[in-house]
Amino acid sequence: MLETKPRDIQILPIGTDTTILRARSWTRLRFEIEYALAKGTTANSFLIQGDKIALIDPPGETFTEIYLAALQQRIDVETVDYVILGHVNPNRAATLRTLLEISPQITFVCSNPGAINLKAALENQDLPILVMRGEETLDLGKGHHLQFIPTPNPRYADELCTYDPQTEILFSDKLFGAHTCGDQVFDEGWEIFNEDRRYYFDCLMAPHARQVETALDKLSDLPVRLYATGHGSLVRYGLIELTHSYREWIQQQTNADMTVTLIYASAYGNTATLAQAIARGITKAGVSVESINCEFADPEEIKTAVEKSAGFVIGSPTLGGHAPTPVQTALGIVLSTATNNKLAGVFGSFGWSGEAVDFIESKLKDAGYRFGFDTIRVKFKPNEVTLQTCEEAGTDFAQALKRAAKKAVVARQPATNVEQAVGRIVGSLCVVTATQGEVKTGMLASWVAQASFSPPGLTIAVAKDRAMENMTHTGNEFVVNILTEGREIRKQFMKVYTPGQDRFAGLAMEEASNGGVILSGALSYLECSVQSRMEVGDHWLVYATVNDGKVLNQDGVTAVHHRKSGSYY
Repeated sequence: MLETKPRDIQILPIGTDTTILRARSWTRLRFEIEYALAKGTTANSFLIQGDKIALIDPPGETFTEIYLAALQQRIDVETVDYVILGHVNPNRAATLRTLLEISPQITFVCSNPGAINLKAALENQDLPILVMRGEETLDLGKGHHLQFIPTPNPRYADELCTYDPQTEILFSDKLFGAHTCGDQVFDEGWEIFNEDRRYYFDCLMAPHARQVETALDKLSDLPVRLYATGHGSLVRYGLIELTHSYREWIQQQTNADMTVTLIYASAYGNTATLAQAIARGITKAGVSVESINCEFADPEEIKTAVEKSAGFVIGSPTLGGHAPTPVQTALGIVLSTATNNKLAGVFGSFGWSGEAVDFIESKLKDAGYRFGFDTIRVKFKPNEVTLQTCEEAGTDFAQALKRAAKKAVVARQPATNVEQAVGRIVGSLCVVTATQGEVKTGMLASWVAQASFSPPGLTIAVAKDRAMENMTHTGNEFVVNILTEGREIRKQFMKVYTPGQDRFAGLAMEEASNGGVILSGALSYLECSVQSRMEVGDHWLVYATVNDGKVLNQDGVTAVHHRKSGSYY
């Protein structure tokens, strides 16, 4: 469990004339799916002191006061010349305004989309801004001749990396990060961060794999010794391995058999958050996502993506009772491009009404499209339960596509000798349950085996597309309910659940000490803590130690799962 501490600023030199100021949040900050591991995060800011002084990526408003106090102890804030922004987060507006009040001579440095966003965030069209499009440089003196590399993607259209040849540091902003918080500034023992970096990639980068690959290509010729990331520990010791992993993970997306086009616009970030959760659900089920922010996309890009995709999902905010013009334009392209045998989905957020969502849904229904999940309407900001529902909806959408593809193939071939042999491995039938915040979930499992005596431990294989997969990361806790012979509980968890549906309705249960659910009708239960996990094909193999447990039915017999083939459940 992550230790709860007050937010603070950790400061350390990381290169010649270069200092990191890590704004540390020890608990989950927001409800975006990328923070779901609840390990806290750091907002990393950097100070370069050449003849000119530059700040890179000051943190958001919850850190404004302590950040500026820490900065003032190192330099005279009134002497800051430049503020470089990897991307413009409206949450930073308060900090940037305060910096401008203290040091009105500041010039902002960002991409062209970033300049547009910055003027809107600060409500000032006359800001002094240096726009970096890729050819421009900035000489801070003392050898710090900064280069700028635009690395946009649909979620962060203004993304800009900064490279300092003097220190060979790449200030990579969103790339290569992880949402973790601790005292470790660099990635010594880098393998311990692999799970968190992979999850961060899956949430933020996988839906934009094509754009991320383009970004890596742009950065590949730079002699980099350190990734100064926007979040988490800086990447020094595992730099080569992480770069290679990014390439591998991108290939997993681009080589997927099917693609879903996810089109959206977002007024205040809420619809983008829903899009991110839906995309996470789709990609974890083995279907790639082509994410398109239609506010910045060319019509031909939308048309091409829809043509090659197996299905599409459209999301929109409601502004003034209508869908924004870019969404309406994108919808027109979809209706004129996509045959109505493609699977569709609709989602959106709104403040007071949701006319835009209803408008899109009715247009698609009238055109004869089938829907891969019930339309998602969210008022104001999404919460944990909403995001879990969105992720499950994305997974359902992907699984519906895969089922349809299987039906189009010739009848299933008889199981091979190997598949028949593997199928004879039997396991006890269990229901694994877990709780995270307001989300409770459970799944039927038979791939559970004792793995160690001291400490007592077990392994469980969790399919990547299971709703519960997010709750089986290192540090998470769950309960294994071993079932007795009989079908009542088993039938409950063999149902097809709609996204967000209560899996425990009607069952007698109690809460375990670790927050999981104990099923009163089970044979026994084990309370477990995840110690590690390993990627194995289409599953994660999770190793957990047993902290507590009890036999509930001394006379019962363990339910066993018998299969005829090892190629399916």
